[in-house]
Amino acid sequence: MDNFYTVSSRISWLFFALRDKTMAMRMITDTKTLKSHCETLAKHPYITVDTEFLRDKTYYARLCLVQLCAKGMDPVAVDPLANGIDLQPLFDLMADTSTIKVFHAARQDLEIFFQICGALPTPLFDTQVAAMVCGYGDQIGYLNLVKDVCGIALDKGAQFTDWSRRPLSEKQLSYALDDVTYLRDAYESLAKRLEQQKRTQWVLQEMEVLNDTRIYEMEPNEAWRRIKVRTNKPKVLGVLKAIAAWREREAQRMNIPRPRVIRDDALADMAIHPPRNRDDLQKMRNVPPDISKSRKGEDVLKAVQQGLADPNPPKPPPKKRFPQDSIPVLEMMKMLLKIQAGIHDVAPRLVASIDDLEELAQIEGTALLEKSDLKLLKGWRFDVFGKEALAMKRGDIALSLQNGKIVKIDLKK
Repeated sequence: MDNFYTVSSRISWLFFALRDKTMAMRMITDTKTLKSHCETLAKHPYITVDTEFLRDKTYYARLCLVQLCAKGMDPVAVDPLANGIDLQPLFDLMADTSTIKVFHAARQDLEIFFQICGALPTPLFDTQVAAMVCGYGDQIGYLNLVKDVCGIALDKGAQFTDWSRRPLSEKQLSYALDDVTYLRDAYESLAKRLEQQKRTQWVLQEMEVLNDTRIYEMEPNEAWRRIKVRTNKPKVLGVLKAIAAWREREAQRMNIPRPRVIRDDALADMAIHPPRNRDDLQKMRNVPPDISKSRKGEDVLKAVQQGLADPNPPKPPPKKRFPQDSIPVLEMMKMLLKIQAGIHDVAPRLVASIDDLEELAQIEGTALLEKSDLKLLKGWRFDVFGKEALAMKRGDIALSLQNGKIVKIDLKK
């Protein structure tokens, strides 16, 4: 019996030792190993990248894990929370222009890299955008893309993990690494289809949008635009701009979510009914009582006065009233977009937005069309939809119902 327990204990010890060693090989926690691994990854034409982060308790997203993989290599996770680790080798890899960085739905990942190191990974390839170009519809999720390309249903049971807690379990680590493992197959499949369809340039053009650093910058003076108020009077917007900018800077300074400084509804109330003193603040229903008694109260009042004194308060956005007589044109444009997107097997949303269609429906005359900066009248969008839309506006094509389907008719034939 003693021998049985001894053997069992040794087996258990061996199992946990092997498990810990396996996890150590999959998790990079020191700068030397990170540097060596990044140098190896940099020799590949592309790498797949994903991140895990938390942002519910902070203003800036807290990077908790970075997953990396390349063809012929096992996936690894970099632990940014490891004691003493320097992420500079990772940032150098992200900046290496000889290696494509493949993400899925990249925007939040890019925002995190931009916040941490002030630069974006380049060159970039987003498989979600590529999937839209290849006919997968609007914003296909990673699970569905992997299932279609690889025939594998991934387990997402660990998606609500607190990624800041250590140690991570084997299940959590496997979940995270799956996000870059199968991304290789998805990328290669999409890249091949894009090449065959001569649409690689389409995706590259879309990557230029994601590479615009302005969309990741958090400018305090623009924060007011996210807050809804019941009026668009310039004086109200002037106060709102000033107090929203104060809150943004305070949230950034303390690295806490905006509502923990003060909520949107409180800012909206103060913009409409500007408090003049601490007593006014204390009487406001949506303003926490402690605000009026703290340094924040003084800062808020100063911001209110700044807003009231603003000689150039924000102008309310012009009210857009779509002309009634252009509605039939707009409806025909919507149907034409669906037809053209179906013909070319591309997501309609990627080709044109409703704002694009409304603008196009109202433009008249060749000269005006040539001056328009509409993206659907340029590049691949023009080939897919723009030229057909112009032909319809000229009266050269029409729509008809045949056998229960809406089809185009060339009126010039």
